[in-house]
Amino acid sequence: QIASDVDVYLDTREIASQFVIEATAKPGEDLARIEKAIDEELARFLAEGPSEKELQRVKTQRRAAFVRGIERIGGFGGKSDILALSQTYGGRPDAYQQTFQWMAGATAMQVRQSANEWLSDGVYVLEVTPFPELAEQKTGVERIAGKLPAEGEPPAVKFPTLQKATLSNGLKIVLAQRSSVPLVNFQLMIDAGYAADQFGIPGTASMTMSMLDEGTRQRSALEISEALALLGANLSTGTNLDLCYLNLSALKANLDASLDIYTDVLLNPAFPENELERLRKQRLAGIRQEKVSPFSMALRVLPRLLYGKEHAYGNPLTGSGDEASAQRMTRKDLSDFHQAWFKPNNATLVVTGDITLNEVVDKLEKRLKHWKSGEIRAKNIARVEMPAQPVIYLMDRPGSQQSLIIAGHVAPPTANPDEIAIEAMNNILGGQFTARINMNLREDKHWAYGAYSFFYNAKGQRPFMVYAPVQSDKTKEAVAEIRKELTDFRGPRPATADELEKVQRNMTLELPGSWETNNEVAGAIQDLVRFGLPDDHFATYSDKVKALQVSDMIRVAQSVIHPGKLTWVVIGDRAQVEAGLKELGIGEIHLIDGDGNVIGADDEMSKR
Repeated sequence: QIASDVDVYLDTREIASQFVIEATAKPGEDLARIEKAIDEELARFLAEGPSEKELQRVKTQRRAAFVRGIERIGGFGGKSDILALSQTYGGRPDAYQQTFQWMAGATAMQVRQSANEWLSDGVYVLEVTPFPELAEQKTGVERIAGKLPAEGEPPAVKFPTLQKATLSNGLKIVLAQRSSVPLVNFQLMIDAGYAADQFGIPGTASMTMSMLDEGTRQRSALEISEALALLGANLSTGTNLDLCYLNLSALKANLDASLDIYTDVLLNPAFPENELERLRKQRLAGIRQEKVSPFSMALRVLPRLLYGKEHAYGNPLTGSGDEASAQRMTRKDLSDFHQAWFKPNNATLVVTGDITLNEVVDKLEKRLKHWKSGEIRAKNIARVEMPAQPVIYLMDRPGSQQSLIIAGHVAPPTANPDEIAIEAMNNILGGQFTARINMNLREDKHWAYGAYSFFYNAKGQRPFMVYAPVQSDKTKEAVAEIRKELTDFRGPRPATADELEKVQRNMTLELPGSWETNNEVAGAIQDLVRFGLPDDHFATYSDKVKALQVSDMIRVAQSVIHPGKLTWVVIGDRAQVEAGLKELGIGEIHLIDGDGNVIGADDEMSKR
C-alpha cells in the first residue's frame, strides 16, 4: 500500500506506440521505493508471463469493453471510433475483427514472448512532484470561425417503454428493455444518501457504499474483483444527497454468475476491518485534498451555512464528512447503516438492457427471497428560511493568486411544476458556456476561466449556486458583477426571446444523443423514480420546452433567484480581498476555517 493508484496501458499510434506504467505515490512515500516495486513486478512478468486465469480475465474484459463501447455512436470506443481506427491502422473499417481474432487466439507463451521483445530494452522514468501555483501568461490569439454546415432536421425523440413489477418482498422493479447489445445493467437505488447521516456520523453513507464490495461473508475483496473480471462484469457504488446506489453491468451470457456476486454484495457485506482501515486512510487523504481545492472547500462549507449544521442537507456535499468522523467511524457504524436502510421496501431496482421483465423477476425472486422488508426511519428534510440579508464568509488562503467566489441560497426542490422553466432560465443565466455570467466574467472581463450557476438536485429544498474562480485583484469587482447579473436578470434586463430560443434548441436537440447507453437510460429512469416524475416525462419534455415563453423566464427568475438573500463564500488571500469586500457593503463578513467554523466569533452562526 505504497501507491494510491497504479495504471498500465498501451498508447497505440500508427508509427510507434508507448507502453506506460503510472503510479501515484501515497503522501510521504519514497518514489524510489515505488519504482523498485514496479521494476520487480515487471521482471517477474517477463520471466513468468501471465497465468491462464489472468489471460482469460483480460480477454473477457476486452470483449466486454468492446460491447459496452459500441452502445454509443461516437466518442472513444464508440462505433465511429472503432471504424476509424480500423481504417487508419488496419487499412479497412472491419479490421477490428482481425484484432479480436488475434486476441482470442493469443496464448500465455505468446504474451510473454511479446513482453520480452518490447519491454526489456530500457525505460524512460518521469517523476512529477507537486509544484506551486503559477501566474497566468496572457497571449493574444486570433480566432476565426469558418462557415458551418447547415443543420438538418433532428431525429424524433423516443424514450424506451418502461415495464414495472414488484417482487414478493416489496422491491420495486423498473425495466427498459433494449436488445441492441448483449448487456444488462442493474442499478439499485436505496432511499438514504448523505441525508441519512443525520442519524449517525457524517460520511457514513458514502463510506458504507465504498465498503460494500470490499468483502462479503463468502468472498474477499480480491475474490470479488477477480470473479467480476473473469465474467467481464462491472460493479460500482455511489451516493448523493438522497440516494445510495449499487450498480452492476454484465454480459448477458454471464448474467447469472454476475448476479450471484451482485446479490451477495448487497445482502452479505462483511465490512472487514483491514479494508476499513485502508479506506479510512484514503478518506482522510481525500478530505485533505478537498481542503486544498477551492471548489471542494466551498462544497464542504456552504451546505452548513445554507441549512444549518443539524439539517439533513447540512453536511459537506462531497459526502466525506470530516477528519474526526472518519477517524472514529467503526465497522459497527457501517453495519448499522446497512441494516437500517438496505430494505426492499426502501429501494427501487432499475434494469436496462437485453432482458425481459419475466426473466428479471424470476432471477431476482430466487436470489432475494430472504431479503425482508422492515421499518424505515423518516429523514427530516426540514424547510429552511433564507437569511434576511446577504452575508459573506471569507476563508483565508495566504498568497493565493486566485479567489473562488461561490454564492448560494435554497431553492425549490427538483420535483416542482416549474422545473423545465427553471432549467431553461438557468441555462440563460449561468448554466452554459454562452450564458450571461460566463460571458461577462470570462469573455468580456477576462477575470475568470469559467463562471457558472447551477441547481444541485435534491428531494428537498436544493441549493442554487453561482461560482467563479477569479484573479485575486478582481475579487471585489467580480462579486459586484455577479450581483448585478442576478439583479438585472430579475428586473431591468430579463431573458430575451433570442436567448430563450437558443436554449430551447439546445435542450431539445441534445436529447436524441442522451440515451445511447444502458447507463444513460438508467440515469434518466433514476430521475423519474427519485423525483416522482411521470413515465411520460421525457416523451412530453420537448413539447414543454418549446412551449416556454419569455414571460415564464421572468416569472421563475423573480420567484427563484434572490440576490439580496445570498450567502457568499470567498476563498482567497484575505490580505488582498477583505478590504474590497467591505467596500461593497453587501453584508457582514465572517472569517471561517476549512470546516466552515467562524473564527474569533461566539455568535449564533459559529454554532451552526
